[in-house]
Amino acid sequence: MPKLFYEDVQVGMEIPVLCKHPTTNQLVKWAGATLDPARIHYDKDHAQKVGLPGQIVHGLLKCQWLIQMLTDWIGNDGRIRSIKCKYVGMDLPGDTIECAGKIIEKSNQDGTGCIECEIWLSNQRQGKTTLGSAIIELPIKTKYVY
Repeated sequence: MPKLFYEDVQVGMEIPVLCKHPTTNQLVKWAGATLDPARIHYDKDHAQKVGLPGQIVHGLLKCQWLIQMLTDWIGNDGRIRSIKCKYVGMDLPGDTIECAGKIIEKSNQDGTGCIECEIWLSNQRQGKTTLGSAIIELPIKTKYVY
């Protein structure tokens, strides 16, 4: 992947989409790895008993997918300064989830190329399920030493 510089991006530019296809097995593994005991993420019967359509994808897993989308795009020389997520819908095993975003602002802050992005997750059943924002730092070409 070619290096991404501050000068290479413009307001309105879309971030390359990352697709995910969560499975029950993945949710069980995530619950174990993160020590999240909430049964709504891995026990379909329990999730339905408490009024959910089935197991739901962990909020922090959805945020991690947005982070993956951003780091895949910015490469090793970019840096995520901050990220925020708001969960507005549910994603389920079997959904096709798209992580997407676009640049909404650019600024040069003390010689650092800063990009503000609007980011989101959506699925085929209900559209956007997670809304967020991120501040990204990208290297500036004129300052970059090869």
